[in-house]
Amino acid sequence: MTANGEAKRSRRAGQKGSETLEFTFVMLPLFCMIFILLNIAWAVFAKSTLQRAVRLGVRYGITVQSLPTGSCLTDVVKSAVQANSLGLLRGSSGLAKIRVNYFLPPAATSTTGPTDVSTAMNADAGGNIMQVSVQGFSLAPIVPRIYHWYETPDVSPVIVNVYAADLIEFSRTPPCVGTAP
Repeated sequence: MTANGEAKRSRRAGQKGSETLEFTFVMLPLFCMIFILLNIAWAVFAKSTLQRAVRLGVRYGITVQSLPTGSCLTDVVKSAVQANSLGLLRGSSGLAKIRVNYFLPPAATSTTGPTDVSTAMNADAGGNIMQVSVQGFSLAPIVPRIYHWYETPDVSPVIVNVYAADLIEFSRTPPCVGTAP
């Protein structure tokens, strides 16, 4: 055997285990980045889904011409938001997070803010503002957040609030308001 062949063999013997070490050095940061991206993508998806749901609820509420028999506007809008939330607001606990408020806009020359008229009988009159919101939605992370190796992972949820509002269109026969918010 030549000296060159023995040198190659001794070099391979000295590198034994380096592949495992290099794999670990590459994979740990890669997994951390993937988990961070998963959590961020989940949060963006959930918030944008809820934002779309409240926008559709407002759009439906301000343009409604007739409601199913025995239904009031607030209940129908809440149902529309729940139906468009892709299951994030399912059940009675999800329905409880949806709020529908009605506001009387201030006069054009006034410097005051809008007046909350949610409990008034004519709260859904044309020209009033309908605000639909989801408040206090608890978004749990997909992967626990690890800040330090010596601390327990953080699994605390992020609280998400989304709002949408628009002017209610005028109607000859406005529907009943229902129980708002």
